[in-house]
Order: sequence, then C-alpha cells, then structure tokens
Amino acid sequence: MRGENTIEHTILCEVRLPRIFLGIAVGGALSLAGVILQGMFRNPLVEPYTIGISGGAALGVCLAILLRLGKSFGVWSLPFAGSIGAAATIFVVYFLSSGKGGLNIRNLLLIGIMISFICSSLITLIMAVAKVEDLHGIIFWAMGSLEQPNPLLVKIALVVSVVALVVSYFFCLELNALALGEEEALHLGVSVENVKRLLFILASVLTGLSVSVAGIIGFVGLVVPHFMRLFLGGDHRIILLSSWLCGGIFLVFCDTLARTVISPTELPVGVVTGLLGGIIFVYVLCRRPAGEKRCSL
Repeated sequence: MRGENTIEHTILCEVRLPRIFLGIAVGGALSLAGVILQGMFRNPLVEPYTIGISGGAALGVCLAILLRLGKSFGVWSLPFAGSIGAAATIFVVYFLSSGKGGLNIRNLLLIGIMISFICSSLITLIMAVAKVEDLHGIIFWAMGSLEQPNPLLVKIALVVSVVALVVSYFFCLELNALALGEEEALHLGVSVENVKRLLFILASVLTGLSVSVAGIIGFVGLVVPHFMRLFLGGDHRIILLSSWLCGGIFLVFCDTLARTVISPTELPVGVVTGLLGGIIFVYVLCRRPAGEKRCSL
C-alpha cells in the first residue's frame, strides 16, 4: 500500500501537476491575449493567432526540428527557436504596420494575416522536404501538447502568464476607452499610440510564449474571450481576469479529455480544443434569439 501511494504521489507531482500548471498558464495567456486584441481591434472574431505571431513561432520550431537542434540544445531547442521566430514576426509586423501616424490597426491585422499565410506556406515546404521522423515531430508539435518535460519551462510560462495578467490591469480603463473608438479614447485623455504599442507587444509575448512551450492550440483565445463578453459584458476590469481563469480551466479540461477519451492513447490537446471550440462557437454564432431567424452574435 505504501509503495502504491508513493507511486501515485510521484505521478501526481511529476506528471499531472506540471500539466495542470502549464494548462492554466497557456490557456490563461491565450485567452488574455485574445481579450487584449479583441479590445484593440474592436472585433470579437480576432484571436491571438490572427496577427501572425503563432506562424512565426511555428516556423522557428519547424526549422529547429528539421535542423535537429535538439541534439545540441536538448529540450530548450524548440521553445528557444519558437521564441526567436515569434520575436522576428513581432518585429516585422510592427515595423510594417507603423507609419507617420503611428500603429495602423487595420494594416496590423492585414499584415499579420499575410505573414501567417507566408509562414504556413514555408512550414508546408519544410514538411515536404523533411524526413519521416522529422515530419512526425512537426505534425505532433503543431497539434499542441501540454506534455512539457522541463519543469523550469512550466514555471517560466506560469510566471509570465500571471505577470502579464497583472500588467494588463494597468490598461483595463484604456481598453474600455478604445472600445468606443480611437478618437473617443483620445478625447478621454488616452495616449492611444503608446497604449496600442504596449498592448500589441504584451499580446505578442503571450502568444509567442504559448506557442513556443505548448505548440499551436487553437480556439482558446477566440472562444473564451467571446463567451466572457457575452455573459459578463464588455468591462475589461472584469473580463481580463475572468477570461484568464476560464481559459486555464478550459484548456485543463480539454487536456483531461485528450488523455482519457481513448485511453491509453493520448489525443493532441489542440484537436480537442478545436473540436469543442468550433462546435461551441458555431452554436453561439447561429443561436436564434426570439423573433430573429438569422445567425448573429
């Protein structure tokens, strides 16, 4: 009995708790980034992956797998390569979107989408020339996983996610003002360009961190903020924290399903979030209020 309890305690501390903490960190980070970007763009359909940061991080990771940097740098190779790719994409998108008038929100969105398409094409090219064992690693990583063997990376992800949540609260009133429009926010005394710049960097760091550590996990940054706005309203003093918490809970729940639904085989968590998120989001889009037959938000 004592031996069984010891084994269960070891599994809990070394396997399950790190996955739970990473799920909270990544789910919270993606949801928080989604709230920030939706507030900036005033569009509930914008998500963290829209601005191309995930594409850059994914491209960096794919290059690291193709070049087999893991043999030289170990478990740090993929997160480091993903961070470099995300940082490069942040610089390119920010530089191309900035002009004499400041950061152009519309250009930022369009350029981010184009950068995402370019990165996707390059990833497809890498997959076409990669060897079979490398191709398997790329595909498995791209579908997302909370199986992170390095406890230090889990701690870093959790700390960055929590710190970003705290930092975001310094901009909750500015986000509320931006929801009225940039001109209205400017009249209310908001330094619009500085706020947009800082919020873009914050959302980009959260997205790049999440993709680098856990792979591409879709729909969390889109569905969770949208539901928080639907049920709790548009006050960012409320939805920043609620989205962070619900995003973490949602991802941990999806990871639990991924590990148990066809046990002992483990599904990629990105598959589960995509299925659940997609079904829920379609339901919300097509819900029919009384007296209304068309799909609406």
